[in-house]
Amino acid sequence: MDNSINYKEIFLSEREKLFSNKELFNNSYQFCIKHSLLVEEFIIKLIQPKNFSCVMAAVGGFSRRELSPFSDIDLMFIFPSLKGHESEIQHCVTTLWDAGIEVSHTVREFSDIEKYLKEDLHAFTQFFETRFLLGSKNLYDEWNAKLFQIIEKSNKSKLVYELFEDVEARYIKYGRSPKVLEPNVKFTGGGLRDIHAVEWMYAIKNQKLLSRQDEITQTEVFIKELLDNGVINRKAYKRLYDSYKNVLRARNMLHLVEGRKNDRLEFIQQEQIAEKLGYPKSDWKEFMYEYFRSSTILNRFSKTMRKRYKQEFSTKLSDYLLINLDDDFEIKGDILRFKNDRLLNISDIMRAFYYRGLNDASFEQNLRSLIIESIHLIEETNPPEATSSVFFRELLRLPSNVGKTLLAMNEFSFLDILLPEFKSLNGFFQPGVYHCYTADEHTLIALQNLENLSEEDNHLARLFKSLHSRDLLYMAVLLHDIGKPISIAGHEIIGAEIVNSIMQSLGYGQSEILLVQFLVKHHLDMEQIAFRRDLNDPTTLDNFISIFPSIKALDHLYLLSYADLSAVNPKVWTQWKAELLKELYTKAKSMLQEQLSGEELISAKSNAVINDQDFSSDNIMVEHLDQVDNLSYVFHFTQEEINQHIEEIEKGSKVSVFFKESESFTNITVVTKDSEKLLARLCGALAINDLNIHDAKIFTRKDGIIIDSFNVSDFRTNELISNNKYSSIEKTIAKSIVGDLNIEKEFEKVKSKWKRIINNKIISPDKIEIDFEEHDKFTIIDIYAPDKIGLLYSITHKMAELGLTVAFAKISTKVDGVLDAFFFFLNHGEKLRKSEYGFINSELTEEIKKIL
Repeated sequence: MDNSINYKEIFLSEREKLFSNKELFNNSYQFCIKHSLLVEEFIIKLIQPKNFSCVMAAVGGFSRRELSPFSDIDLMFIFPSLKGHESEIQHCVTTLWDAGIEVSHTVREFSDIEKYLKEDLHAFTQFFETRFLLGSKNLYDEWNAKLFQIIEKSNKSKLVYELFEDVEARYIKYGRSPKVLEPNVKFTGGGLRDIHAVEWMYAIKNQKLLSRQDEITQTEVFIKELLDNGVINRKAYKRLYDSYKNVLRARNMLHLVEGRKNDRLEFIQQEQIAEKLGYPKSDWKEFMYEYFRSSTILNRFSKTMRKRYKQEFSTKLSDYLLINLDDDFEIKGDILRFKNDRLLNISDIMRAFYYRGLNDASFEQNLRSLIIESIHLIEETNPPEATSSVFFRELLRLPSNVGKTLLAMNEFSFLDILLPEFKSLNGFFQPGVYHCYTADEHTLIALQNLENLSEEDNHLARLFKSLHSRDLLYMAVLLHDIGKPISIAGHEIIGAEIVNSIMQSLGYGQSEILLVQFLVKHHLDMEQIAFRRDLNDPTTLDNFISIFPSIKALDHLYLLSYADLSAVNPKVWTQWKAELLKELYTKAKSMLQEQLSGEELISAKSNAVINDQDFSSDNIMVEHLDQVDNLSYVFHFTQEEINQHIEEIEKGSKVSVFFKESESFTNITVVTKDSEKLLARLCGALAINDLNIHDAKIFTRKDGIIIDSFNVSDFRTNELISNNKYSSIEKTIAKSIVGDLNIEKEFEKVKSKWKRIINNKIISPDKIEIDFEEHDKFTIIDIYAPDKIGLLYSITHKMAELGLTVAFAKISTKVDGVLDAFFFFLNHGEKLRKSEYGFINSELTEEIKKIL
C-alpha cells in the first residue's frame, strides 16, 4: 500500500458522492451494487499488496451486494488452522479501519463447519452466504466443497426445519404481519429477511452458493434462477423483483435520512423519505401504500417457498388418501389441489378458499400460483357471481379457520375482488402509535382474536361459544371500519350505510343486514362508555341500554368491542379495560333481562352489598354511608376499607392515606377535609412523585370530608409503584393538603425532568380536543390530549380557578394520548350553561398547551 495516498480521505469522499447521487435514490439495486463495489475496490487496494495466506470473503449483505448506506461490512477470514495467523488478521482489520472502512469480522477454521452446524444456526447460515475477495481461491473452493459435503451427509430436512423455526422466532420478536405501521424493514414480516431466509433454504436444498462475482445482487440471481427453472413465471418474477427493490429502497433511504444504521421505519422517517423521493407533502402516505403492497408480495412469496420446501421434505402420502371434493378440487392430507388445467374464475377461487377453511388445508404450490395469476387477470369491476356469494356466506359459518382463511384471501388480494369496498381499507392507516397495523390487517387480526376465544376459558370465551351462529358477528367485524377511508370522523355511521349494499349483494336477508348495521354503527359505544363514564351512574346506564333492540345485539356488540380493542395495539387491551367492559356488559344485560332502570339496578346492587356485608347492623357504618350518599361508594371499597375510613374520621386525623395493589395499578385513597382546589393539589402531589393517574373517584360526605381514590402507575415504567416510595408519596400528599408545599412551584421544577423522559414524537402538541355532553345532574367534559405527566393536575387546577367542582373523573389511556372525562358542576351546584362552553374550552386548551 502506498503510504503517500490518503485512502481514508479518498474513500469517504467517494462514498459521500455516492450517497448524494439522487439519481440512485429510486434504483436501490444499483445503489447497493455500487456501494458494495466501492467498498470492495478499496479493500482490495489496501490489502492486495500484502502476502495474504488465507481467504478473505465477504459475508452477509456485503456478500449479497446489498450494502445499504450504513450496513455492517462483514468479512470472514478462512484458515485450515488459525494458529500463527492472529497478527495477520489484526493488521488487516486495523488497516481497513484506518482507511475509514469500519468492518466487522469473524475467523473460521475448517473444523468450524461441523461445530456451528450443531451449535449455532445463525453463525452457520453465514457459511453459504459468502463471496471470495482475496487470498487463496483454491482454499476458498476447498472450504465450500467441505461445507456442502457436510450438509449432504447431515439431515438437510432437519436443517431446513430449524430455519423454519428461526423465521417463526423472528416474527414473534419483530412482527409477523407485512402491514405493521412502523416496520423493521429488515426483520418484520415482508422485510428483506423473508427473502434471505428462503435463499438459505434454497442453497441448502440445492447444494450451491447464490453469490456471484458479477455486478448483480444475490437476490436478483436467486429469483432469476427460479424463473429459469420454471418455479415462477415472468409476471411473478417482475412482481417479486419490483417489490424487493421497493423494500430495499426504503432501507437505503432510511439509513440516509438517519445518517446511521437504523431499520425501524417510524412515522417521522416515512414523511422524510417520501419528501426526498419527490412525493407531494400531502401524499406522503402513498410511499407507505407502495411499501405495504411490496412487503405483502415478499411475505406471500416467502410463505409460498417455505411451503414448497416443507412439502418437498415431508413424507409423501399414498394416493389412496386422495379425496375428491368436487369436479375441480381434491385433497390429500392437508394439501388442496386443482384437478384441471385452466385459469380460475371468481367462483373457483372462492370454492378453493372455502375448502381450505373447511379442511384446515394449504394450497398445493401449483394451485397457489394459479390463484395468484388468475386474480391478476380478473377484472375487479366484475361483480361476484351468485355461487361465490353462497360459498362466502358458508365460509363465515364454518366452525373454525374463518379468520385465517379470510387473512389468506386478503393476502392474495381476493377480498378486494369479492368485496370491492374492502379494497380502500387495504394499506389504509392512521399515523400515531395507538394503531399498530393497517386497517385491513387490524380487521383480520380482530376476527382471528375473536375466533381464538374458542380455545380459551374465560367470561368472553364462554359467551362466544354460547352463540348459535357466528357468521353475522364475523361479518360485523369484517366491516366495522369499512367507512374509515371515506372519513375517520363518523366512520361508524358511514360504515353502517355501506354494510347495507355489501350484504344485499351477497344475498343476506333484511333482518341479518339490520343486525350487522347496528353493530357497525355502535361499535365504538361500549368502549366509550366503559372507559370514559361512571358505570354506577344511573343516567349513563339508562342511555346506554336504550340503543339495544335485543339482548342478542348486546352480546354481539360486547364481543365485537373486544375483537376491535384487542387488535389495535398489544398495549391497548389491558386487564383493567377488560374488567370495565365486562362490568358495563353485565349491568346492561341485567337491566335488559330484568327490565330495570339504572336507578333500580344500582340501588338493588348497593342494597345487596350492604346486606351481604351486614353493614345495616352497625349504626356508625349506617351513618357513614348516609353521609357519603353515593351508592357507588360500597362498590368501590371493601367493608374492611370502609371501616378504615370510619376509624380515621372518628380519630379526627387531618390526612389519611391508604395504598392497595391491584393487577394493573396501585390504588391510593386519601381521606381528609375538603378545601379549595383540593383535587388539583392531590393530582399535583401525585404528579411530582412521577405518578400517572388513570382513574379518579371523588366521594364527598355531607360534613365536608372527602374520600378521593386514585388508580396510578409509575410514569417511568408503567408498572405498580414500588413499596419503598409509599412513605415519600404520603408525606407529599400531607404537605400539599396542609399548605406546607407549594405545588405550583414544585410542579414547575419537575417539568424539565419529565421532558427528558417523554418521547415528544408520540403526538403533535396541537392535538387537543374538548367536547361537552349534557347529563341530568352534571355537565360532562371529554378532553383528548397528549399523555403528559401532570396533565390531570393542570386541568383540575384550571377547573378550580374557573369555579368548577369535579364529582368524578376517568382517564382512558390511548397509547398516543389520553381521554380525560370529568363530571362536574359549578361551585354553587348548578350545571354549566351551553353559552359558557366556548369560554371553558378556550381556557382549558390554553392551560393544556402550557405543559406540552
